[in-house]
Amino acid sequence: MELINDSQAVIRLNAADNVGVATRAIPQGFPVDASQHLAAQNIDAGHKVALAAIADGDEVIKYGQVIGVAVRDIGIGEHVHTHNVAMRERDSSLSTFVPAEKTPVMANERTFDGYHRDNGQVGTRNYIGILSTVNCSATVAKMAAESLNADGEIERLGFDGVVPVTHGSGCAMNTESDGFAFLERVIAGYARHPNFAFVLIIGLGCETNQVKQLVEKSGLAGSSRIYSFNIQEAGGTRASIRQASDKVLEMARARERPVRRPAALAHLTVALQCGGSDGYSGISANPALGRAADLVVRHGGNVILSETPEIYGAEHLLLDRAIDEEVAHKLLERMAWWKHYTRINGAELNNNPSPGNKAGGLSTILEKSLGAVAKGGTSSLNDVLEYAQPRRRPGFNFMDSPGYDPASVTGQIASGANMVCFTTGRGSVSGFKPAPCLKLATNTRMFEAMHEDMDINCGTIVDGVASVDSVGREIFEHIIAVASGKLSASETLGYGNNEFVPWMVGAVT
Repeated sequence: MELINDSQAVIRLNAADNVGVATRAIPQGFPVDASQHLAAQNIDAGHKVALAAIADGDEVIKYGQVIGVAVRDIGIGEHVHTHNVAMRERDSSLSTFVPAEKTPVMANERTFDGYHRDNGQVGTRNYIGILSTVNCSATVAKMAAESLNADGEIERLGFDGVVPVTHGSGCAMNTESDGFAFLERVIAGYARHPNFAFVLIIGLGCETNQVKQLVEKSGLAGSSRIYSFNIQEAGGTRASIRQASDKVLEMARARERPVRRPAALAHLTVALQCGGSDGYSGISANPALGRAADLVVRHGGNVILSETPEIYGAEHLLLDRAIDEEVAHKLLERMAWWKHYTRINGAELNNNPSPGNKAGGLSTILEKSLGAVAKGGTSSLNDVLEYAQPRRRPGFNFMDSPGYDPASVTGQIASGANMVCFTTGRGSVSGFKPAPCLKLATNTRMFEAMHEDMDINCGTIVDGVASVDSVGREIFEHIIAVASGKLSASETLGYGNNEFVPWMVGAVT
């Protein structure tokens, strides 16, 4: 990364780039390079400015990678954005595939203080979950949780609280559809999640997503950490709330008071996520989180990157890190599925950059994807998971999901993530119980405006007062501290009860 004028107003991210990024708002007529070329228009912070003449049809280069093609001639100093840049399809193949060496684990691995479960898992939090199989049982789950949390005994017994895990689906679904499989997989993943000491699963009784079938199919039958019932069999709403409350208290009282004990980072799985991205995301927070992710992996831990539409155009960077052709093929299969899925729904993957992304300086999905992939660091890609599929291999994993943050994080947590790191440039105010979530700001302006919602200011990298490596190490240490019990900003604000959003695919009848 290179500052190309004395005022630090423009940075070039790679020597091959023909565009730079404005670190602050640049007025028309302001010098944009050492040769005193002037800005042709006002250029907003985070947006791109041409540092070389780009002819109509030529590639636009950022991060040393193609982010699009010029749709007209662009002169030095001109604003480079959606009005003069278009998407260009990129083909990925395995014709010259070379397996990557698996990233080794360091001998002096770090530990965190967690809650050790009887099945060998370790949690970063000690919640009790009340899960609904269907929208019809959501109100009972919420009311039971509210009553238990208000009483205070759960907290006195050493638990972090009762979390209602509810959603708006579970019925009128094709049981052979992807959407139904995703819902079953997500609920099962939360039911066995290490951040829950135990869970209660509540159904209505006549829904498509049957409690008994879910428990048996997911291998949860007979588990001492699972209890389930149906509202229709319990005798209605009030009777169900009483039964849920009584059973939760009975199970809580029967357990020894939980105590945190040291655990190897092999028991830590971090979800890597971004939302409200801007032109700084790929410069500051995302590469810094990538450094932290590499440190987690090298110390024996695990990370999960996700949001398949947001790696589109940058998948070659992940393919180069796949440990074998099977892993590489899995990734290409998921990309092919998404191209088909968007086509039959009258869309395209380049529809992904949101209005907020574009206002923040991102022009194409290629540009967004190249920045988003940086969250995954440089470790070998050891596996590709389907949505909410349990993680099986250690190290760096990719999980298929939509780019919609709540649905993506829901899948990552179901896959076993017991920590979430969330980079944001525009600002995000979500949390993801039962997993604590760290918010990483891409720029100082937003960090200061929303300081109570942010945990770390990665904007110091853009400001020139910190390096990607130093901020990456800061994130790594913060991950261990929060995994060991320190509250994240979103936790202090009470977020996390409303972000359970299973990915719904298929018709509702």
